[in-house]
Amino acid sequence: MRIDLHTHSTASDGTDTPAELVRNAAASGLDVVALTDHDTVAGHAEARAALPAGLTLVTGAELSCRLRLPAGARPGGAESAGAHAAADTDTDTDGSVSLHMLAYLFDPDEPELFRERELVRDDRTPRAQAMVVKLRELGVPVSWEQVAKIAGDGAVGRPHVAAAMVELGIIASVSDAFTPDWLANDGRAYVEKHELDPFDAIRLVKAAGGVTVCAHPLAFKRGQCVPESAIAELASAGLDGIEVDHMDHDEPTRARLRGLAADLGLLITGSSDYHGSRKTCRLGEYTTDPEIYGEIIRRATGAFPVPGAGG
Repeated sequence: MRIDLHTHSTASDGTDTPAELVRNAAASGLDVVALTDHDTVAGHAEARAALPAGLTLVTGAELSCRLRLPAGARPGGAESAGAHAAADTDTDTDGSVSLHMLAYLFDPDEPELFRERELVRDDRTPRAQAMVVKLRELGVPVSWEQVAKIAGDGAVGRPHVAAAMVELGIIASVSDAFTPDWLANDGRAYVEKHELDPFDAIRLVKAAGGVTVCAHPLAFKRGQCVPESAIAELASAGLDGIEVDHMDHDEPTRARLRGLAADLGLLITGSSDYHGSRKTCRLGEYTTDPEIYGEIIRRATGAFPVPGAGG
């Protein structure tokens, strides 16, 4: 059984529609795929309607969180000096670090979690507009109309702004925008957004019957780094697992995370973090063990996986 528990569609910053995503997942030989768009469940209905026979859909979302670090804390725990340097690039001047929380099989109508997702969603447009203003002040002739066209009906985010910069020839690829020169945290054109406290996110998802997994926690090359001490605190607060097998984790990092998961009693997941043509990762590039998937299902009470019926 091949299981990919982290994908994105045009409902957020992917390039496949939800229907295309599930069809492509089936064509890639997957048996289970999770649709985890950023802070939204808007793509779930379309994905369900198009779900091919033989493919199971896990409903979910990737929640934007911000972890406040104690004074003097360094992201990533006891890494080498080189890893420390990379980790420090994503630590904001207020002593916080960005963290993405994968939430699976929660009740999408649970009021408190729904309200928080709406706050994040409502903040996305003014935030992106403010980034466009900053870029124009830096001499980049990007327009809001261009960014909005790229985003379409999806929840607008930094990748859409980055794609506009690619269209203008300012940078070669979307990933090139996520540097201090442009859109990285504390970059010249960066604008903060509303984000959940990860401890609140765990509480809200649990209350909605869902399961939580910390996404790519030590992805140093993208800057998304979380201190190991904080992962331990999140585990004590009810975190279910950590995403270990991911394209932005090298082999030594995966080994470290496996050891950490074993010490903390956390589930280990693997997934592609697929975004369609916007990123190089492929559907099913990394997968989750069927036994882990079974445990996620056993823990969830808010929703159930959806078996394909040939839609």
